[in-house]
Amino acid sequence: MHIPDGYLSPSTCAVLYGAALPFWYAAFARIKRLLNTRLVPLLAVASAFCFVIMMFNVPLPGGTTGHAVGVGAATVVLGPWAAMLSLSVALLIQALFFGDGGITTLGANCFNMAIVGSLVAYLVYRVIARGTPVTSSRRTVAAALAGYAAINASALVTACELGIQPLFFKDAGGAPLYAPYPLHIAIPAMMIGHLTFAGLAELVVSGGVVAYLQRTNPSLLAHGFSGQGDAKKIGKVPASSSPQSGWRLTGPLWIRLAALMLLTPLGILAAGTAWGEWSARDYASPEMRQKIASASANVAPPVVQPHGLEKLSALWSAPFPQYAPPFVRHPAFGYVMSAIFGSGLIVGCFGLISWIFAKRGKRPLEDSA
Repeated sequence: MHIPDGYLSPSTCAVLYGAALPFWYAAFARIKRLLNTRLVPLLAVASAFCFVIMMFNVPLPGGTTGHAVGVGAATVVLGPWAAMLSLSVALLIQALFFGDGGITTLGANCFNMAIVGSLVAYLVYRVIARGTPVTSSRRTVAAALAGYAAINASALVTACELGIQPLFFKDAGGAPLYAPYPLHIAIPAMMIGHLTFAGLAELVVSGGVVAYLQRTNPSLLAHGFSGQGDAKKIGKVPASSSPQSGWRLTGPLWIRLAALMLLTPLGILAAGTAWGEWSARDYASPEMRQKIASASANVAPPVVQPHGLEKLSALWSAPFPQYAPPFVRHPAFGYVMSAIFGSGLIVGCFGLISWIFAKRGKRPLEDSA
Protein backbone atom coordinates (compact mmCIF):
# COMPACT_ATOMS: atom_id res chain seq x y z
CA MET A 1 0.00 0.00 0.00
CA HIS A 2 3.02 2.28 -0.01
CA ILE A 3 2.38 4.24 -3.20
CA PRO A 4 5.74 5.17 -4.79
CA ASP A 5 6.58 8.47 -6.44
CA GLY A 6 5.19 8.64 -9.95
CA TYR A 7 2.05 6.58 -9.48
CA LEU A 8 -0.12 9.58 -8.61
CA SER A 9 -0.31 12.83 -10.52
CA PRO A 10 1.00 15.98 -8.81
CA SER A 11 -2.55 17.29 -8.53
CA THR A 12 -3.72 14.08 -6.85
CA CYS A 13 -0.78 14.26 -4.46
CA ALA A 14 -1.62 17.88 -3.62
CA VAL A 15 -5.27 17.03 -2.95
CA LEU A 16 -4.31 14.19 -0.63
CA TYR A 17 -1.75 16.29 1.23
CA GLY A 18 -4.55 18.82 1.65
CA ALA A 19 -6.91 16.10 2.88
CA ALA A 20 -4.35 14.85 5.40
CA LEU A 21 -3.40 18.25 6.84
CA PRO A 22 -6.65 18.91 8.78
CA PHE A 23 -6.41 15.48 10.40
CA TRP A 24 -2.74 16.01 11.31
CA TYR A 25 -3.65 19.40 12.77
CA ALA A 26 -6.60 18.03 14.74
CA ALA A 27 -4.57 15.08 15.99
CA PHE A 28 -1.74 17.32 17.11
CA ALA A 29 -4.14 19.74 18.80
CA ARG A 30 -5.80 16.94 20.74
CA ILE A 31 -2.62 15.37 22.11
CA LYS A 32 -0.11 18.23 22.24
CA ARG A 33 -0.62 18.69 25.97
CA LEU A 34 0.65 15.15 26.44
CA LEU A 35 3.79 15.59 24.37
CA ASN A 36 6.03 16.35 27.35
CA THR A 37 4.76 13.49 29.52
CA ARG A 38 5.60 9.83 29.95
CA LEU A 39 3.07 9.00 27.22
CA VAL A 40 5.63 10.13 24.63
CA PRO A 41 7.53 6.81 24.85
CA LEU A 42 4.23 4.99 24.29
CA LEU A 43 3.75 6.98 21.08
CA ALA A 44 7.30 6.12 20.07
CA VAL A 45 7.04 2.39 20.74
CA ALA A 46 3.73 2.22 18.86
CA SER A 47 5.27 4.03 15.90
CA ALA A 48 8.33 1.77 15.92
CA PHE A 49 6.10 -1.29 16.17
CA CYS A 50 4.16 -0.21 13.07
CA PHE A 51 7.45 0.45 11.27
CA VAL A 52 8.80 -3.01 12.09
CA ILE A 53 5.58 -4.94 11.47
CA MET A 54 5.36 -3.45 7.98
CA MET A 55 8.70 -5.10 7.17
CA PHE A 56 7.13 -8.56 7.45
CA ASN A 57 5.94 -9.21 3.91
CA VAL A 58 3.52 -12.06 3.21
CA PRO A 59 2.86 -13.64 -0.20
CA LEU A 60 -0.41 -12.68 -1.88
CA PRO A 61 -2.32 -14.18 -4.81
CA GLY A 62 -0.92 -13.20 -8.19
CA GLY A 63 2.70 -13.36 -7.10
CA THR A 64 2.66 -10.06 -5.20
CA THR A 65 3.29 -9.35 -1.53
CA GLY A 66 1.62 -7.40 1.25
CA HIS A 67 2.01 -6.77 4.96
CA ALA A 68 0.20 -5.89 8.13
CA VAL A 69 0.30 -2.22 9.15
CA GLY A 70 -0.23 -2.35 12.91
CA VAL A 71 -2.89 0.34 12.74
CA GLY A 72 -5.45 -1.74 14.61
CA ALA A 73 -3.19 -2.32 17.61
CA ALA A 74 -1.92 1.28 17.61
CA THR A 75 -5.47 2.66 17.56
CA VAL A 76 -6.66 0.44 20.39
CA VAL A 77 -3.72 1.43 22.59
CA LEU A 78 -3.41 5.10 21.65
CA GLY A 79 -6.76 6.11 20.21
CA PRO A 80 -7.18 7.31 16.61
CA TRP A 81 -5.60 10.75 16.91
CA ALA A 82 -2.36 9.64 18.49
CA ALA A 83 -2.29 6.59 16.20
CA MET A 84 -2.50 8.91 13.19
CA LEU A 85 0.62 10.78 14.31
CA SER A 86 2.56 7.68 15.35
CA LEU A 87 1.87 5.91 12.07
CA SER A 88 2.56 9.06 10.05
CA VAL A 89 6.00 9.34 11.64
CA ALA A 90 6.72 5.72 10.73
CA LEU A 91 5.62 6.33 7.13
CA LEU A 92 7.77 9.46 6.95
CA ILE A 93 10.88 7.54 8.05
CA GLN A 94 10.12 4.77 5.58
CA ALA A 95 9.80 7.19 2.67
CA LEU A 96 12.81 9.37 3.48
CA PHE A 97 15.36 6.72 4.37
CA PHE A 98 14.19 3.46 2.83
CA GLY A 99 12.25 4.43 -0.28
CA ASP A 100 9.18 2.57 0.97
CA GLY A 101 6.54 4.93 -0.36
CA GLY A 102 7.25 8.20 -2.12
CA ILE A 103 7.86 11.76 -1.02
CA THR A 104 5.22 13.22 -3.34
CA THR A 105 2.82 10.48 -2.25
CA LEU A 106 3.53 10.70 1.49
CA GLY A 107 0.30 12.60 2.03
CA ALA A 108 -1.62 9.88 0.21
CA ASN A 109 0.04 7.07 2.14
CA CYS A 110 -0.59 8.79 5.46
CA PHE A 111 -4.18 9.53 4.49
CA ASN A 112 -4.79 5.92 3.46
CA MET A 113 -3.05 4.04 6.26
CA ALA A 114 -2.68 6.45 9.18
CA ILE A 115 -5.90 8.45 8.87
CA VAL A 116 -8.47 6.20 7.19
CA GLY A 117 -7.02 3.16 8.91
CA SER A 118 -7.11 4.72 12.39
CA LEU A 119 -10.64 6.08 12.03
CA VAL A 120 -12.05 2.79 10.73
CA ALA A 121 -10.24 0.79 13.42
CA TYR A 122 -11.53 3.11 16.13
CA LEU A 123 -15.12 2.93 14.89
CA VAL A 124 -15.16 -0.86 14.65
CA TYR A 125 -13.43 -1.33 17.99
CA ARG A 126 -15.74 1.06 19.83
CA VAL A 127 -18.87 -0.54 18.39
CA ILE A 128 -17.85 -4.10 19.29
CA ALA A 129 -16.02 -3.49 22.58
CA ARG A 130 -18.33 -0.84 24.05
CA GLY A 131 -19.25 -1.50 27.66
CA THR A 132 -16.84 -4.38 28.22
CA PRO A 133 -14.05 -4.48 30.82
CA VAL A 134 -10.48 -4.02 29.67
CA THR A 135 -9.66 -7.70 30.17
CA SER A 136 -12.72 -9.00 28.32
CA SER A 137 -12.09 -11.49 25.51
CA ARG A 138 -14.59 -9.48 23.48
CA ARG A 139 -12.03 -6.70 23.34
CA THR A 140 -9.53 -9.05 21.75
CA VAL A 141 -12.08 -9.97 19.10
CA ALA A 142 -12.96 -6.30 18.64
CA ALA A 143 -9.31 -5.37 18.13
CA ALA A 144 -8.79 -8.18 15.64
CA LEU A 145 -11.83 -7.17 13.59
CA ALA A 146 -10.86 -3.51 13.85
CA GLY A 147 -7.45 -4.26 12.36
CA TYR A 148 -8.98 -6.37 9.59
CA ALA A 149 -11.50 -3.68 8.67
CA ALA A 150 -8.88 -0.91 8.84
CA ILE A 151 -6.34 -2.49 6.51
CA ASN A 152 -9.00 -3.34 3.97
CA ALA A 153 -10.45 0.16 4.07
CA SER A 154 -6.95 1.53 3.52
CA ALA A 155 -6.38 -0.87 0.63
CA LEU A 156 -9.66 0.12 -1.01
CA VAL A 157 -8.88 3.83 -0.82
CA THR A 158 -5.40 3.15 -2.22
CA ALA A 159 -6.84 1.12 -5.10
CA CYS A 160 -9.28 3.91 -5.95
CA GLU A 161 -6.51 6.52 -6.00
CA LEU A 162 -4.41 4.36 -8.31
CA GLY A 163 -7.38 3.36 -10.44
CA ILE A 164 -8.50 6.88 -11.29
CA GLN A 165 -5.10 7.90 -12.65
CA PRO A 166 -5.46 6.44 -16.18
CA LEU A 167 -8.98 7.85 -16.38
CA PHE A 168 -7.93 11.47 -15.83
CA PHE A 169 -4.24 11.70 -16.67
CA LYS A 170 -3.18 10.65 -20.16
CA ASP A 171 -0.76 11.91 -22.78
CA ALA A 172 -1.77 13.15 -26.23
CA GLY A 173 -1.85 9.59 -27.53
CA GLY A 174 -4.12 8.35 -24.74
CA ALA A 175 -1.40 6.48 -22.84
CA PRO A 176 -1.50 6.72 -19.03
CA LEU A 177 0.96 9.15 -17.48
CA TYR A 178 1.03 7.66 -13.98
CA ALA A 179 -0.50 4.46 -12.55
CA PRO A 180 -1.48 2.46 -15.65
CA TYR A 181 -4.36 0.25 -14.47
CA PRO A 182 -7.97 1.51 -14.18
CA LEU A 183 -10.40 0.88 -11.34
CA HIS A 184 -11.80 -2.42 -12.63
CA ILE A 185 -8.28 -3.89 -12.42
CA ALA A 186 -6.83 -1.95 -9.49
CA ILE A 187 -9.61 -2.69 -7.02
CA PRO A 188 -9.70 -6.51 -7.42
CA ALA A 189 -5.90 -6.68 -7.60
CA MET A 190 -5.57 -4.84 -4.28
CA MET A 191 -8.57 -6.20 -2.45
CA ILE A 192 -8.20 -9.94 -3.12
CA GLY A 193 -4.85 -10.03 -1.37
CA HIS A 194 -5.91 -7.79 1.50
CA LEU A 195 -9.25 -9.48 2.15
CA THR A 196 -7.33 -12.72 2.52
CA PHE A 197 -3.70 -12.94 3.58
CA ALA A 198 -2.74 -9.34 4.45
CA GLY A 199 -6.04 -8.76 6.22
CA LEU A 200 -5.65 -11.93 8.24
CA ALA A 201 -2.11 -10.90 9.17
CA GLU A 202 -3.45 -7.58 10.49
CA LEU A 203 -6.24 -9.42 12.31
CA VAL A 204 -3.74 -11.68 14.08
CA VAL A 205 -1.39 -8.80 14.92
CA SER A 206 -4.15 -6.58 16.33
CA GLY A 207 -5.83 -9.31 18.34
CA GLY A 208 -2.50 -10.71 19.49
CA VAL A 209 -1.20 -7.39 20.79
CA VAL A 210 -4.38 -6.70 22.75
CA ALA A 211 -4.46 -10.23 24.19
CA TYR A 212 -0.81 -9.84 25.24
CA LEU A 213 -1.45 -6.47 26.91
CA GLN A 214 -4.51 -7.83 28.70
CA ARG A 215 -2.27 -10.38 30.38
CA THR A 216 0.80 -8.24 31.02
CA ASN A 217 -0.20 -4.57 31.23
CA PRO A 218 -3.97 -4.00 30.90
CA SER A 219 -3.61 -0.37 31.99
CA LEU A 220 -2.20 0.42 28.54
CA LEU A 221 -5.53 -0.50 27.01
CA ALA A 222 -7.11 2.42 28.85
CA HIS A 223 -4.74 4.89 27.17
CA GLY A 224 -6.78 5.39 24.01
CA PHE A 225 -7.15 9.15 24.15
CA SER A 226 -9.50 9.55 21.20
CA GLY A 227 -11.06 12.80 22.20
CA GLN A 228 -11.49 15.23 25.04
CA GLY A 229 -13.63 12.86 27.09
CA ASP A 230 -11.26 9.95 26.67
CA ALA A 231 -8.28 12.21 27.11
CA LYS A 232 -9.49 13.28 30.53
CA LYS A 233 -10.22 9.70 31.47
CA ILE A 234 -6.73 8.47 30.70
CA GLY A 235 -4.90 11.75 30.87
CA LYS A 236 -4.58 11.99 34.63
CA VAL A 237 -0.86 12.02 34.21
CA PRO A 238 0.83 13.08 37.45
CA ALA A 239 2.60 16.42 37.39
CA SER A 240 5.83 14.62 38.18
CA SER A 241 5.42 12.40 35.16
CA SER A 242 8.17 12.77 32.59
CA PRO A 243 9.32 11.15 29.37
CA GLN A 244 12.27 9.68 31.27
CA SER A 245 9.93 7.71 33.56
CA GLY A 246 7.90 6.71 30.51
CA TRP A 247 10.93 5.18 28.80
CA ARG A 248 11.44 2.99 31.87
CA LEU A 249 7.77 1.98 31.99
CA THR A 250 7.74 0.97 28.34
CA GLY A 251 11.02 -0.95 28.71
CA PRO A 252 9.39 -4.40 28.45
CA LEU A 253 7.68 -3.37 25.21
CA TRP A 254 10.98 -2.21 23.72
CA ILE A 255 12.63 -5.51 24.67
CA ARG A 256 9.92 -7.45 22.86
CA LEU A 257 10.11 -5.10 19.90
CA ALA A 258 13.87 -5.69 19.73
CA ALA A 259 13.20 -9.43 19.55
CA LEU A 260 10.74 -8.78 16.73
CA MET A 261 13.42 -6.82 14.86
CA LEU A 262 15.69 -9.85 14.92
CA LEU A 263 12.96 -11.80 13.14
CA THR A 264 12.46 -9.26 10.35
CA PRO A 265 14.52 -11.28 7.79
CA LEU A 266 11.45 -13.54 7.63
CA GLY A 267 9.87 -10.63 5.79
CA ILE A 268 12.16 -11.00 2.79
CA LEU A 269 11.31 -14.65 2.26
CA ALA A 270 8.12 -13.65 0.44
CA ALA A 271 9.11 -13.18 -3.19
CA GLY A 272 7.56 -10.52 -5.37
CA THR A 273 6.65 -6.85 -5.30
CA ALA A 274 3.52 -5.35 -3.79
CA TRP A 275 0.88 -4.54 -6.39
CA GLY A 276 1.27 -1.00 -7.71
CA GLU A 277 4.75 -0.57 -6.27
CA TRP A 278 6.81 -1.58 -9.31
CA SER A 279 9.73 0.66 -10.19
CA ALA A 280 9.83 2.57 -13.47
CA ARG A 281 12.53 0.29 -14.82
CA ASP A 282 10.37 -2.78 -14.21
CA TYR A 283 8.23 -1.77 -17.17
CA ALA A 284 11.23 -2.32 -19.46
CA SER A 285 11.97 -5.82 -18.17
CA PRO A 286 10.23 -8.68 -20.04
CA GLU A 287 10.26 -10.83 -16.90
CA MET A 288 8.78 -8.10 -14.72
CA ARG A 289 6.22 -7.16 -17.35
CA GLN A 290 4.98 -10.73 -17.28
CA LYS A 291 4.72 -10.63 -13.49
CA ILE A 292 2.91 -7.27 -13.58
CA ALA A 293 0.40 -8.62 -16.09
CA SER A 294 -0.10 -11.82 -14.08
CA ALA A 295 -0.97 -9.77 -10.99
CA SER A 296 -3.27 -7.48 -13.01
CA ALA A 297 -5.91 -9.78 -14.50
CA ASN A 298 -3.46 -10.76 -17.26
CA VAL A 299 -3.65 -7.27 -18.74
CA ALA A 300 -0.23 -6.25 -20.02
CA PRO A 301 1.23 -2.96 -18.78
CA PRO A 302 1.92 -0.16 -21.26
CA VAL A 303 4.63 -0.92 -23.80
CA VAL A 304 6.43 2.26 -22.78
CA GLN A 305 6.70 3.14 -19.11
CA PRO A 306 4.37 6.01 -18.22
CA HIS A 307 6.16 9.32 -18.76
CA GLY A 308 4.99 10.93 -15.52
CA LEU A 309 5.92 7.83 -13.54
CA GLU A 310 9.39 7.81 -15.05
CA LYS A 311 9.90 11.49 -14.28
CA LEU A 312 8.61 11.58 -10.71
CA SER A 313 10.15 8.26 -9.68
CA ALA A 314 13.60 9.85 -9.91
CA LEU A 315 12.64 12.72 -7.62
CA TRP A 316 14.09 11.21 -4.42
CA SER A 317 16.75 8.57 -3.88
CA ALA A 318 16.55 7.01 -0.44
CA PRO A 319 19.92 6.23 1.17
CA PHE A 320 18.89 2.65 2.09
CA PRO A 321 16.40 1.61 -0.63
CA GLN A 322 14.30 -1.48 0.07
CA TYR A 323 15.84 -1.73 3.56
CA ALA A 324 19.14 -2.81 2.01
CA PRO A 325 22.07 -0.66 3.18
CA PRO A 326 24.58 -0.62 0.29
CA PHE A 327 27.51 -1.29 2.63
CA VAL A 328 25.98 -4.54 3.96
CA ARG A 329 26.43 -7.60 1.78
CA HIS A 330 24.15 -10.02 3.61
CA PRO A 331 20.47 -9.15 2.93
CA ALA A 332 19.18 -10.57 6.22
CA PHE A 333 21.68 -8.61 8.30
CA GLY A 334 20.94 -5.45 6.32
CA TYR A 335 17.23 -5.93 6.96
CA VAL A 336 17.78 -6.21 10.71
CA MET A 337 20.04 -3.17 10.66
CA SER A 338 17.36 -1.21 8.80
CA ALA A 339 14.76 -2.19 11.42
CA ILE A 340 17.05 -1.02 14.22
CA PHE A 341 18.07 2.16 12.44
CA GLY A 342 14.51 3.06 11.50
CA SER A 343 13.26 2.48 15.03
CA GLY A 344 16.13 4.59 16.34
CA LEU A 345 15.12 7.44 14.04
CA ILE A 346 11.57 7.19 15.35
CA VAL A 347 12.79 7.35 18.94
CA GLY A 348 14.87 10.38 18.00
CA CYS A 349 11.87 12.11 16.45
CA PHE A 350 9.70 11.64 19.51
CA GLY A 351 12.58 12.48 21.83
CA LEU A 352 13.05 15.75 19.96
CA ILE A 353 9.33 16.49 20.15
CA SER A 354 9.34 15.79 23.88
CA TRP A 355 12.38 18.03 24.41
CA ILE A 356 10.84 20.89 22.43
CA PHE A 357 7.63 20.79 24.44
CA ALA A 358 9.49 20.49 27.71
CA LYS A 359 11.52 23.58 26.78
CA ARG A 360 8.37 25.46 25.90
CA GLY A 361 7.00 24.69 29.33
CA LYS A 362 3.98 22.70 28.25
CA ARG A 363 2.16 21.18 31.21
CA PRO A 364 0.68 17.67 31.52
CA LEU A 365 -3.01 17.25 30.88
CA GLU A 366 -3.98 17.11 34.56
CA ASP A 367 -2.58 20.59 35.12
CA SER A 368 -4.58 21.91 32.18
CA ALA A 369 -7.85 20.15 32.97
